[in-house]
Amino acid sequence: MPSSPSEPEPPADRVHPTGPADPTDPTGLADLAVVGAGPAGLAAAVTAAGLGLRVTLLDAGTRPGGQYYRHPDPALGAARPEALHHDWSAFARREAALRAHIAAGRIDYLPGRHVWTLLPAEPAGNDPHGWLLHAVGPDDTAARVRARAVLLATGAYERQLPFPGWTLPGVIGAGGAQAMLKGGLVLPGRRVVVAGSGPLLLAVAGSLAAAGATVPAVVEGASYLGYAGRVPVLLRNPGKLAEGATYGGALLRHGVRLLTRHAVTEAHGGTRVEAVTVARLDKDWRPVPGTARRIPCDAVAVGHGLVPQLELATSLGCATFTSADGTAALVLDDDQATSVPGIWSAGETGGIGGAQLALVEGELAALAVACTVRPSATAATSAPTPAAPTAADDRRAARLRRRRARLRGFADAMAAAHRPGPGWIGWLDDDTDVCRCEEVPAGRIREAVADLGARDARTVKLLTRAGMGWCQGRMCGPAVAALTGQDPAADRRPFSCPVPLAHLADLPADGG
Repeated sequence: MPSSPSEPEPPADRVHPTGPADPTDPTGLADLAVVGAGPAGLAAAVTAAGLGLRVTLLDAGTRPGGQYYRHPDPALGAARPEALHHDWSAFARREAALRAHIAAGRIDYLPGRHVWTLLPAEPAGNDPHGWLLHAVGPDDTAARVRARAVLLATGAYERQLPFPGWTLPGVIGAGGAQAMLKGGLVLPGRRVVVAGSGPLLLAVAGSLAAAGATVPAVVEGASYLGYAGRVPVLLRNPGKLAEGATYGGALLRHGVRLLTRHAVTEAHGGTRVEAVTVARLDKDWRPVPGTARRIPCDAVAVGHGLVPQLELATSLGCATFTSADGTAALVLDDDQATSVPGIWSAGETGGIGGAQLALVEGELAALAVACTVRPSATAATSAPTPAAPTAADDRRAARLRRRRARLRGFADAMAAAHRPGPGWIGWLDDDTDVCRCEEVPAGRIREAVADLGARDARTVKLLTRAGMGWCQGRMCGPAVAALTGQDPAADRRPFSCPVPLAHLADLPADGG
């Protein structure tokens, strides 16, 4: 029977505070280290463990599920946390499998660990392969995990396009509003305008309205006519169409207006947002003069889709490409392998596609790893050699590839339909902060481009400090790139998160 989120955490003796006891001991190696316990990482971990691999699952969160299956702490006493989720049963089944594998010793689950870098490991015993993962744990404790293969399931974060007033209290990310509701059972306000672009807006608006908020409008920058040229893809995904109809029906029941080809171009208020200006957009996303109107509200949930989180992958040199929504994503082969041998990836890192696609990709990647990495039970006496896949494995992988292709086609159609147009920078005045961390306004970035010769986001960063703050450009990166006239590119940086200096000082001279 599927477990519920109110069940106790895994036994303490199975949640190791620093990973396997000795990462230099070949008998303590994991066959596979999975980074991220969202839909993709969870599916990969339980699939790989079921195929006989020893798995270490590391996650920055304290409980499995990631952002998509975020759920309230049991202490909050939520009677039906599944009511705030779509397809909760898919998570419940895999969470139950995770706990079973933890109890059996097949998975080492390390919650609250943020992997900040991974490096090729020195040979251990007869095993010439492997990776060493360094993580920051609770209270800045250090954790090291060694594994023969690594699967990155690091997910994504929200894409924000700034506008005048977006720094006012009460203006939050659309995904942030959903996280507040799912994880804390609180609303960002009583009267919430949901704005931006992408299908997440419909889910957020429906959840807020069902929880008691008044949602005067969903302000969508794109037009759903963008799907008109993708009818065959839509017809191959009837479940997605039904999901969209469910969200649309929820908006109708709660009397929520859907304004397509519109955007919030300014937020107004003193100590908190009190209203927003909404304007119609032309085909390039420029505000149409004379169409502006004000909508009173006490909160704005705004987001323009998601950006794959690639820092770990790009630090290794994994190849990327520009996806249909304009964001950078990883180049992956038919088995979810990156361009770096020994590194696989699944979920949003290969392009934003949603939880169902992430579950499929995680399972498919685990199958591929299991055919490549010899289980650790025999690794101490012989070098790892690829295991011959069975006919059943081949059929399972073929089934998953067909489903992946179908879901990826739908994801690409969504990405193209909701991609922000270049004209959105027209609603930025020179005083609008683009980089919130360093308080860099749009005017200073424009000056760097027009007067100081900056032609890329990195040069703008050096001249203005845009992107040098706490978030390291995650919030302002797309906007800075747009103001320089470039598509956002994947940054290559040595660390994926802030790291205590003591952790760096403890690294051996060779980095291992």
